[in-house]
Amino acid sequence: MTRRALYGLIGGLLAILILRIVFSRGGSTGVVAAGETVTTAEERLDRVRQMASLVPGRETLLKQANTELQDRERGLLTAPTAEQAKAQLLDIIHRIASSNQIDARGLEQSNVKALGTDYAEVTVGVAFPCQIDQLVNFLAQVANQPEILATNEINIAGGNDKNKKIQVRLSLSGLAPKALIPAKKGGPAL
Repeated sequence: MTRRALYGLIGGLLAILILRIVFSRGGSTGVVAAGETVTTAEERLDRVRQMASLVPGRETLLKQANTELQDRERGLLTAPTAEQAKAQLLDIIHRIASSNQIDARGLEQSNVKALGTDYAEVTVGVAFPCQIDQLVNFLAQVANQPEILATNEINIAGGNDKNKKIQVRLSLSGLAPKALIPAKKGGPAL
């Protein structure tokens, strides 16, 4: 069998498949059949008019949803790479910590993973000593940030010093566009 014949056969099968799908639909808005009565044609026309009357309302809802989505996506971390997004999240932690007189210089762990089909979750973990009121103020300021942030994990251990400091290990996540996730290079696993 030649290539031309094979392509013709595949094209013919696709055409038959498409025609079967089109003509097998029960309530299609196609051409009126010759055997159809006037009343059924009028009923079909009424259904089409009802569906057409819904279009402006749905367009308005779509515009509202897009506006709300844009408002919410302003809280995404904006960085061209995953490492820069991690640095941006770490900078937010350091800024909030320093405003509460907390020394949170170190970075314990960080990663970026997919969150759904459109977003990425950037996670950064830090450890620091502080007093309980400083931690409460820190967490309140994290919640009030314009970025979309959440605490994943908080471990608190008591301290033995006179100032009643506690040891805190905190994992904070931010939402970012999925484009930050590096593409996996495919290849056979050995």
